[in-house]
Amino acid sequence: MAAPSDSGPSLVRLSISLPARLFRQLDAMVAERAVANRSAMIAELIRAELAAHSARERPETELAGTITLIYRADSWRVRHALAQTQQDATAEIISSQHVFLGDDRSLEVLVVKGPAQRLHALCDDFRKIRGLEQCRLVTAGATHPAEPA
Repeated sequence: MAAPSDSGPSLVRLSISLPARLFRQLDAMVAERAVANRSAMIAELIRAELAAHSARERPETELAGTITLIYRADSWRVRHALAQTQQDATAEIISSQHVFLGDDRSLEVLVVKGPAQRLHALCDDFRKIRGLEQCRLVTAGATHPAEPA
């Protein structure tokens, strides 16, 4: 099947085969998220993966998003290392919010903006901190449209 051109149809039909279990999980996700239909859900999933792919392929792409951190709140060493890493990234970190969870754990959400390569490197810096339980970068895609050629 040929890819649609920019002047071609705005929608194209795609037929896919899935294992039965994956199909049931997709239908459950569509229902849980109250998405209009499977096509809309699959399009959403593809858009998210294409944004992630674009960030890997073009590391200079400016992205906006969040970094979510979960760690033991009672560990001074972890808190200090996180603060040091954040201090070194003031150009990328726009804001942060900290919440105490149960069991002496903390959740911190950092709103970030910057080149994809730098945001991924920042996550790698956080992951090096011993005692950090989770670190996840979620990006919303490019912060501005590409410059005309």
